[in-house]
Amino acid sequence: MAKTTTKRQAARDHWRYRRAARTTMTERFGLMVLVAAGLVSVARLANWWFRADHVANVVLYGLLSGIFWYGVLRVVLIWINYLYVRRPERVPAPPGKRVAIFTTSSPGEPLGMFEKTLEACSRITYPHTTYLLDDTRDPRFGAAARKWGAVHLELVGLPGAKAGKVNRALALTDEEFVLVLDPDHIPFPNFLDEVLGYFEDEQVGFVQVSQAYYNQYRSFVARGAAEQTYGFYGPTQMGLFGRNCAVAIGANCTFRRAALASAGGHGVGLAEDLISAINIHAAGWKSVYNPVVVSRGLVPEDFGSFCKQQLKWARGVHEVLFAEVPKLFKQLSFWQKLSYCTIGTYYTAGFTTLLYLLIPYLYLFFGVLPARMPFLEFLHHGVPVLVISVLVYLYVQLWMCHPADERGLHWRGMVLKFACWPVFFRGFVLSLFDKDIPYIPTAKQAVIGKITPFARPLLFHIGFFALVTAYVLLHRRYVVSEATLVMTSEKTWGMLLFASIAVVLALASLYAVFESWFMKPADPWDAVDLDKITGPAALANEQIIGAFDCHAELVEAALPLLPNCPTVR
Repeated sequence: MAKTTTKRQAARDHWRYRRAARTTMTERFGLMVLVAAGLVSVARLANWWFRADHVANVVLYGLLSGIFWYGVLRVVLIWINYLYVRRPERVPAPPGKRVAIFTTSSPGEPLGMFEKTLEACSRITYPHTTYLLDDTRDPRFGAAARKWGAVHLELVGLPGAKAGKVNRALALTDEEFVLVLDPDHIPFPNFLDEVLGYFEDEQVGFVQVSQAYYNQYRSFVARGAAEQTYGFYGPTQMGLFGRNCAVAIGANCTFRRAALASAGGHGVGLAEDLISAINIHAAGWKSVYNPVVVSRGLVPEDFGSFCKQQLKWARGVHEVLFAEVPKLFKQLSFWQKLSYCTIGTYYTAGFTTLLYLLIPYLYLFFGVLPARMPFLEFLHHGVPVLVISVLVYLYVQLWMCHPADERGLHWRGMVLKFACWPVFFRGFVLSLFDKDIPYIPTAKQAVIGKITPFARPLLFHIGFFALVTAYVLLHRRYVVSEATLVMTSEKTWGMLLFASIAVVLALASLYAVFESWFMKPADPWDAVDLDKITGPAALANEQIIGAFDCHAELVEAALPLLPNCPTVR
């Protein structure tokens, strides 16, 4: 039992180097079978859906069909992207490259976090220079930089927030490669060894690695926020890489200086990383996604902080969709156009969710239905699409970067996505009217003991449903005739049931809202022991131990030999 526990702990250890598995022909064939079955099920559903006798109200039917099939199309595009999943072969880092690490600080961010990150940067084995891009006006940050051998650049009052500081630092430095590292991300010693080799291809403009976390167990929100990213940093980015569409993530991306220069510098905006990526791709550069865990950072721990992050991203991503994509459209490849349009429309989920929520109330108040579709028939044609979608989602988890920690149905992430639909919608509206919001760094510490204003739409939704349910019951009890009751019974209760699904999700979301009342304050970085961070050799040892799991005596005999095992590549 002790050995089993130790093995499980090792599998979930956040401070070990991790790398996604390479794809095999057998695995690809299995995925192709699932995708083919999914496409058949989608065609079957479409053949049933678009029937003239299903139309109840032409305008509303068209609107419902638009948002429903937009969602289905996104699922199909994700399936197609998975078919291109690819992991690059490891390329050793060549010696003698000049590398800069930029990390930025802003007023109000905790000094202890910077101490940990700067110390971790000092332990990166490949020769480099770390720069702290500081606008805090706090002398302690400069002292921390000097303590860990970093260069302190005081960059106060620059426009463009983080991107403005990065661009100014680019003008003050001359290293050929630049790692832009968020201050909450603790890099592993082998970070640069895992990215610099790919720049031997002179056409590569940036190399992105996986984004992983170390505080996801702190709260429901933290876990859900992390769950929303697992698929993206595993099979989704690997598929994008297979089509030369891998995107940059500002937390831990390494750029070629020449690529940034050709793109007009680091992108400025709320989604500065996506702006940088699309401009670099438009300038003709390639991108590489290496699915390795060589740093870990923080996710928001409370609902309010998470919503602020999502509002910033929703506004920023829509900015890319409405401003950057049209401007650069002709310079992008077909797959890049498709990828950036798909990424850019992710947050329109706020608009589509609102329309879904309105459908049952249109009937309950006005007797208006967009479609006449027997519910059981819809299930008969729709459930196969849902089942295959889940199977594909679980299947591609073969290529998660840290499977023991990241696999699952990720239901918390789905609850949080629903909870944020008002935030997404607000970001969509702000983008339509070109309204700016300030750049606010994502919170690094939980806000404890407060109920965020972002909870108000959820509370209103639940209260409104309760009032509508009471109204329907009283109206049908005392006003509606017996004949009308019989004729409308199935539709009325069906619509109430449809509306109640969203209410259940809203109630689940309230747990995330109120959880912050009971959280204990903590600084996650204080518990990080940098001496326990291990590199590829430890992963090789762990895999060898796993191979001998059923033969304990062989494990004991092999242990003395493990330090001499070659690195798995």
